[in-house]
Amino acid sequence: MLIQTVFLDAGGVLVNPNWSRVSNTLTRHGVTAAAAALAAAEPRAKKRLDTGDLVSATNDAQRGWRYFNLVLTEAGVTLSDATASALAELHAYHEQFNLWESVPDEVHPALAALRARGFKLVVLSNANGRLRYLFDRLGLSGSLDALFDSYDEGVEKPDPRFFQRALERTGAEAQSTIHVGDFYHIDVAGARAAGITPALLDVAGLYPECDCLRVRSLTELVTVLGEDAGTGD
Repeated sequence: MLIQTVFLDAGGVLVNPNWSRVSNTLTRHGVTAAAAALAAAEPRAKKRLDTGDLVSATNDAQRGWRYFNLVLTEAGVTLSDATASALAELHAYHEQFNLWESVPDEVHPALAALRARGFKLVVLSNANGRLRYLFDRLGLSGSLDALFDSYDEGVEKPDPRFFQRALERTGAEAQSTIHVGDFYHIDVAGARAAGITPALLDVAGLYPECDCLRVRSLTELVTVLGEDAGTGD
């Protein structure tokens, strides 16, 4: 069956942390870390989090702030009271506005191209209840057909119930749906458990052993799905 629906993760796929905001906050607390260095370190930090044991033993909120410590460590920053204070300030900002507020240049053109081909576009994100507000603020909501925030649903990836709920509410079928995410043990494992075709967005090429579709960009995803024009019928 041809792909008709594209499920997309939010963080790491459509939006990224505002590394300039992170860098500036660290600076105010006496810690030097360039935004570019943090962004470059981020894929390696995510890979360290992406283990089956860790994912099964934690929830998204617990992983989220461990993730920032790993980013700092991978960027060569020594963890300290100052970094903890900076992250606490960033956490407060995230709770109100959502720190994942940087939209990669490829996102809007890729979403437009997928829609032009007839694909239904649905976001499934482990988030904090502020995702819809964030997407409205960033001008992304109009490019999507539906958005599901785990905080609102009371269930999060990799639990297949999250995916199944999105399928039911959007009228999509698992067999004709692909889910694109950036964590193997959250996105790929969860999609597979729900009978959905998984795809891993591996921007830094850190998953050569990946046993599913692997793309380095959303632009590449558009190319791969180019022959699977979603007709919606």
